[in-house]
Parts: sequence; structure tokens; C-alpha cells
Amino acid sequence: MIREFITVEVAGALVLLAAAIAALAWSNAAAPGHYEAFWRQVLRLGAGAVALEIDLRGWINDLLMALFFFVVGLEIKREIVDGELREPRRAALPVVAALGGMIAPALLYLALNPTGPAARGWGVPMATDIAFAVGMLGLFGARVPLGLKVFLLTLAIADDIGAIAVIAVFYSDGIRALPLVVAAAAVAAFATSWRLPGRRRAVFLVGFAGAAWLATHESGVHATIAGVALGLAVPAGAAAEPSPAERLSHQLHPWTSFGIVPLFALANAGVVVRLEGLAASLREPVAAGVILGLVVGKIAGIMLASYAAVRAGIAALPAGVGWDRIVGASALAGIGFTVSLFIIELAYSDERLIAAAKTGVLAGSVLAALIGGTLLTLLPQRGAGLGAEEGSTARKRVSA
Repeated sequence: MIREFITVEVAGALVLLAAAIAALAWSNAAAPGHYEAFWRQVLRLGAGAVALEIDLRGWINDLLMALFFFVVGLEIKREIVDGELREPRRAALPVVAALGGMIAPALLYLALNPTGPAARGWGVPMATDIAFAVGMLGLFGARVPLGLKVFLLTLAIADDIGAIAVIAVFYSDGIRALPLVVAAAAVAAFATSWRLPGRRRAVFLVGFAGAAWLATHESGVHATIAGVALGLAVPAGAAAEPSPAERLSHQLHPWTSFGIVPLFALANAGVVVRLEGLAASLREPVAAGVILGLVVGKIAGIMLASYAAVRAGIAALPAGVGWDRIVGASALAGIGFTVSLFIIELAYSDERLIAAAKTGVLAGSVLAALIGGTLLTLLPQRGAGLGAEEGSTARKRVSA
């Protein structure tokens, strides 16, 4: 299960990188404003009172990304029921590390942007891009132990849970109670419909999923939260026979990794990088805060939280993994692309701040990837000192 997921993420990261490069080329090579004008085209779907008019970027960010978050919900459910999050001690290190890796970047960002509209972007450097981070680690193959890959994957999933909570609580405006109640009822009906037989089940599942998304969209809570809730509502189990959550994840994960997430990058990663514009964006405190959060905050937060958890005896390093490798993985966790860009669209309305934040995400993610890749290439396989001594007595072997 873990190996298959990582394999898809490695390949998906390459497609995602190509899409991001294409977005940058499009926004800089085409006529000024062409990139934004294309994605701002309004598309109307539906009829009468249930018709929605949203621009192309909005349909991708609100509807298609809900499917991405649905797969995230499936993975979270599988990890809780039959994965790394099932056993508290095994899950403790990556979960605590993820928490530290979210708090420290947010605090560093707020230190540079304490007030005004810019302060709303504190959630941008919190996110870890699961495709790029896990995908890049997967490129090292057998040179890094499986335990490190599982650590980073579980950390990224825990980070996704945190990002989802942040989006739901802090980036949802004007919440309306009635649509939210309808959405909750639709999710409950979706969960119950798994007991129905055959084709009837498929019809009800699709219908209730659509109702949950539409009601969430109308409630003021970001519509992608419906995707997470629906993913968590899919049955999962530890039986030998694949569960519905496992089957759906197997079927949908390639579609999100190779289709939806790259399309999201194509629609959102376009930033004008002409020298004068790039220099102006990098001078913005928003860009500096994002870069500092992704590059320094992630490493510092993850390492401090991990060290504290191991010292307190509530967690242990993975088998065969020393502190040097944890540092490398912590740096890779600073690759904050997909969810960071997603939060940018929710946090800012000023185009200048949006451009600065996107520039910061791109620059910070590249720096984090270079630092993490260099550390994992140059540092020895096993840690010494603290990691070897403290981890050896409490480690538990992680199986695929």
C-alpha cells in the first residue's frame, strides 16, 4: 500500500512540475494579461435556481480540487483504520512533527506580517505538498530507508489534516447554518448509502456527494471540505479483502495525481517573473515571510517538535533512521506548493499580495527541495549521537 502510493506520487510530482513550468511559461510568454483573462472566463453550469456561474479557475479550485481532497480523506481514513495513524506511538513522531512544522512557519510569517491584509496569509507557509515532498524522497529509491519515506508520508498526511482544519476555520467567510446542516445530512446519507446493493448504491452515492458539495459551497465553508468529509465517510477496514476506501483510492489517486493537481497548478502557478516584477515581489514582506516559513520554519519546527517528542518518550525514530535523515526530510516538507497556492487564493484579494505570495511559494519550495535533496545526498545513511542512542531502544520496525 505504502510503496504503491509513493510510486504514484513520484510520477505525479514530475507531471506536476511540468504543469507548473507550463503555467510560468504561459504567464510570461503570452500577451500581457492573457493567462489571467483565460482563467477568469465565467462558465455557467446548471439551470434555474441551482445554476452556478464560476470562472474556470474557480471550477478547478472548488469542484475538481474537492475530488483531490476526497482522495486525501480516503488516505486519512485508511491511515487511521489500518495504517501509521492506527498505533498512537508509531504515529506520534510524524504527527507531532507536522504540528511543529505548521506552527513555526506561521509564527515566522506573522513576525514579518503582523497586521493588515498581509497577515491573513499566515496559513500559506504551513502546508507541505505531499506530491512533491514524497515524490522527491521517492526518487532516492533504496538509498533512503522505508521508515523515512513512511515518516514523511505520514507527516504530510497529518499536515493535510491541519491544513484542512485551517481552511475550514480561518478561511471560510460568512458561514450560513442551514446549508451547512444540509451538507452534514448529505454526508451522513452518503455514509449510510454504502449499505445499499449494486447500481442503486452508485446512484445514491453520486447524488448525495453532489448535494454535499453544493450545500457546502452555499454554506460559506470552502467546498473542498465536503470532499474531505465524504472521503472520511467511506468504509475502510483491515480485512484481507480491499475495502471501499482502498478500492476508491486505488482508482482515483492516479486521476488526481496526473490530472487534477497538475491542472490546478496550470491554473494557479502562473506568476510574472520579469526581472523588475520579480524583484518587486521578493521585496514584499509577504514573500519574505513565506520563504522564511517554508525554508527555516519547517526545518526548525519539525526538528524541535521531533526532538521534544523523542526526549519525552512519547515517540521514537523510525527503524534505521537517524537525526540527519530527519533533517533532510524536514527540509523536503518545506516544499509547499499545491495547498499553499490554494490558501493564497483564499487569503488575499490584493493582486500585489497574491503575486508576492506565489513568488514566495515558488522560491521557498525550490530552496527547500535543493536543501533537502542535498542533505539526503551528502549526509551518511545513519544518524549518530542523539539519534542513534535515543532511537535505538524505542524504535519499532515499519513494514510496507
